[in-house]
Amino acid sequence: MNDKNEYIEATHRIITSLGLPRAQQNERSALCLLALLNLTPGKAWADAENPLMGITPIMDWAQEHYDKEYAPNTRETFHRQTMHQFCDAGIVLYNPDRPDRPVNSPKAVYQIEPATLALLRTFGTPTWYKALTVYLAERETLVTRYAKEREQNRIPIEISPGKEITLSPGEHSELIRAIIEDFAPRFAPGSALVYAGDTGDKWAYYDAALLAALGVEVDSHGGSVITLLLIINNLI
Repeated sequence: MNDKNEYIEATHRIITSLGLPRAQQNERSALCLLALLNLTPGKAWADAENPLMGITPIMDWAQEHYDKEYAPNTRETFHRQTMHQFCDAGIVLYNPDRPDRPVNSPKAVYQIEPATLALLRTFGTPTWYKALTVYLAERETLVTRYAKEREQNRIPIEISPGKEITLSPGEHSELIRAIIEDFAPRFAPGSALVYAGDTGDKWAYYDAALLAALGVEVDSHGGSVITLLLIINNLI
């Protein structure tokens, strides 16, 4: 198999076989998977690799090896419409070299999951369908395992006695924790937390009823924990 389109079409079929939603059954997702396998035209599936790659390197790789050019402003589409779903499905790992890397870090990388790599190396061989059946039967266990590992790297924040939320790893979340757990009790005693969120989970905590009672409306696309803490401290 040497034709570039044949590789893309084959990878498209693989994505479908892995049970990814229809929204991910497209050329963009196929190219992402090919890049994460470093499967250049003419290379055998048995020789697939598992490099660490960020979104921009993936896009550059697609252009260099498959003549598919994407505008720089489509990076977020790659992240939210392909890589996010790959990670949720357990076929790709996010920051396996440094799990506590901030969600919005420019150094964020992805890597094909080991069991998925072993499976895809059998594509096109007589053992492919049997290997696929075994893989699909065990994948839920893998998905649960990686979800637990991601959860362990999140930052716990006690927003009130006995009540805790978690935010994505990173310095910004550490700052939010310091504001809620240290700054507010010391410098804004009696204040009430109404919102806390980060890049990974913008609405980790939100007391809509309290804000509504105060006649305050918040744009769902904005707001910072620092601003809201000061507003509530001044209003009550």
